[in-house]
Amino acid sequence: MQSDKIVRMANQIATFFASQPGGDAAERVAGHLKDFWSPQMRRDLFSIVDGGGDGLSPLALDGARHLAAGDAPPPATKAPRSL
Repeated sequence: MQSDKIVRMANQIATFFASQPGGDAAERVAGHLKDFWSPQMRRDLFSIVDGGGDGLSPLALDGARHLAAGDAPPPATKAPRSL
């Protein structure tokens, strides 16, 4: 995937989580990347981060670093439905 598209998508995710309450936005960005991005997309993102993170917002960069360090929360699980 093109790096500008990866950067744009990561920044959009970061913008969303920045607008949510709580102080764990970077961890939530990392969790989203872990849960919803393919391994190839994550590798492309890590290449951008390794190259200096050009174009990534500070929160997107922090979230990517959390993911790379293994600090992403475990995948979300769905609560059982009540009947």
